[in-house]
Amino acid sequence: MDEIVKAAIAKWPNVPHCYGWLALDARGNWRMRDERAQALKLPGDKISNPALLGFINRNYQCDDAGRWYFQNGPQRVYIELEATPYIARVTPQGLSLQSGEPLTDIRHVYLSNDGTLLFENANGIAQLDDRDMAICLEWIRKDNQPIGDDALLHWLEHAEQASSTPLYLQLPAQAAILIEQSDVLGLMKKRGFVASPALSAQHLDLQEK
Repeated sequence: MDEIVKAAIAKWPNVPHCYGWLALDARGNWRMRDERAQALKLPGDKISNPALLGFINRNYQCDDAGRWYFQNGPQRVYIELEATPYIARVTPQGLSLQSGEPLTDIRHVYLSNDGTLLFENANGIAQLDDRDMAICLEWIRKDNQPIGDDALLHWLEHAEQASSTPLYLQLPAQAAILIEQSDVLGLMKKRGFVASPALSAQHLDLQEK
């Protein structure tokens, strides 16, 4: 967290939280959602300013309730997640997050029934940008050989056989990681992450009334 942000929190500790105005889409784009976008359930406008993107990424974190937020000075701006808290992309150096930071120390790799690839480390869960799946397909191995489209589709369609025909993700210059089966919603729920803090806040308001 930026030092200027820490100072602002100390100076104004009771600023109300903000909900619904900022989102992270499934391709790692930060989006600003005005009142119209929120009312019509639109994704919002992509944020392209490099300084603002850097500020958001440096001050992005999770609270004890599993809700992700951007600390904007003294105010928490809670994030609407289209997918997972982080989005992974393939770069010449390997996997990176939407912030540009490398995705390292991967503990688990998951593949959902619809072919979505997910990574988990101590910091959270990252869904792969779907545009990079073709590249990652070269890293998915079955019997120590790259798996093709048809073989992968067959594996996904026969989930009950997955344990007898395991798949592994072989990232360059890293040890192979067993691929487990899980869907995004199930994994997010299991880890206690909240996709929509705005809906969560509305639910709490209704309970209190």
